[in-house]
Amino acid sequence: MPLHVPPAPVPALRSVLTALGSPTAVREARTPSLRAAQGPATPELPLPLHVLDRITAEGVSATRLTGWRFLIRCGDRAVAAAETRLTPDGWAFSHFFEGPYIASTERALRQAETVQQPYQARLLSVPGLYMLTLWLHGDCAADGAEGHPAATDLLVPLAPAPPGIAAHRPHQVAELLPVLTHRATPVPLLGSPA
Repeated sequence: MPLHVPPAPVPALRSVLTALGSPTAVREARTPSLRAAQGPATPELPLPLHVLDRITAEGVSATRLTGWRFLIRCGDRAVAAAETRLTPDGWAFSHFFEGPYIASTERALRQAETVQQPYQARLLSVPGLYMLTLWLHGDCAADGAEGHPAATDLLVPLAPAPPGIAAHRPHQVAELLPVLTHRATPVPLLGSPA
């Protein structure tokens, strides 16, 4: 399998396991699928979640790690996801959630497994466009918590993708960053100083 999933920090995994074992955390989660799940729920496929804070005019991106996301599997399918975040005291459980990105992430990971070149799987969020992508990083030995998208890395927009950007179509970073830069750049209002 050419797809490499970096190991999550042990405290992040432990915090998700503790939350899954807590009836209060599961019951209070706004995830009907998780509350209704029959059988054991297990966290799988930990992916480092990076946020694209800005793209410079030269096309260089500034990203930062914001957490680790785990798909929560019950039986043969993912029913929810759990997210952790880094606090001053270390990794802590943040929340459970569900929605279209769960199935879309699974689909994108299955697609990525068919690619001949090996990649390291990560998630990249573009908050300014309400967009989440599977980031396929070309350096499989890299620390999944660090780094920036390389020009030859692939970004696979997850559904729902912003209008005009096809979900589940892999794009090289060098191809997609200019599009994202253009879309994320605020347009000056008419009559405002340039």
